[in-house]
Amino acid sequence: MKRSFCRDLSSGLENVPVLIDNQCGGALPRFQYTLENIQGPECDIDPSEVTLPGCSCCSLTCAPDSCPCLCFGQSYTSEGLLTQQEVREEKEPGQSFSRPVFECNVLCECRESCSSRVVQKGLKVQLGVFQTLDRGWGVLALEAVPRGCFVCEYAGEVLSFQEARRRQLSQSSQDMNYIISVQEHGAGQQLSRTFVDPVAIGNVGRFLNHSCQPNLVMVPVRVHSVVPRLALFTCRDVEAGEELTFSYAGGLDFSKQTQTGTGTGAELLQRKVCHCRAPNCTGFLPLDTSVLH
Repeated sequence: MKRSFCRDLSSGLENVPVLIDNQCGGALPRFQYTLENIQGPECDIDPSEVTLPGCSCCSLTCAPDSCPCLCFGQSYTSEGLLTQQEVREEKEPGQSFSRPVFECNVLCECRESCSSRVVQKGLKVQLGVFQTLDRGWGVLALEAVPRGCFVCEYAGEVLSFQEARRRQLSQSSQDMNYIISVQEHGAGQQLSRTFVDPVAIGNVGRFLNHSCQPNLVMVPVRVHSVVPRLALFTCRDVEAGEELTFSYAGGLDFSKQTQTGTGTGAELLQRKVCHCRAPNCTGFLPLDTSVLH
């Protein structure tokens, strides 16, 4: 099917227009477009506030082994993010990264051309929003995208656990759940959880569909704040015209929750059938039931 695209979903906010398919029959959901995460109800940290220190690297680009911003996580390379041995993607396709990413920020003395400044520079890939046959809206890559390339963020309201739980429990079986929960383990196995909801305030990431065999992987990237930005990178080469997808599981194993007839009443109400058609499809969309208890 040949598609033609027009109109910019972001209304000029993005560096590259996010185009909308002319063949779309239904109206796009109404929401406020945002480039970055914003502070949501009961969230005690403002994601836009600069809370991380900067480096004193007076250079065109920072070196991973000496820059204090880069020594705590993964670093970008000239070939992208997925080329390093630390990444579990080689062994577990579609799963999350084992280590987060820290970028240089506004307090750093390195140049704007520093190779560690990627997600903060925003969208660079041409994307198109279209209507799928049975999965609502989706996102197409309108150009070829190499493996390891940053595509877009999953941006929205950053919520507290209580607010995320309230919103999820208030949904009916017909409502789509956009809330993403990302868990990270820090020093001493300390658990950090970030909840992002783009349903009312979000970006193009809200239109990305789930796949049990995705071509994108979600990576927590910290730029100016301790609150991570949920960045999506390609985990393989993507062709022009291919739908972009990621795993809603966020690297967690929800396979035991996909068995029909298991779970509490609230969990069964939230469960949705998966239509990704991947060979390894589990049958149901991943659901983080911990927020329901």
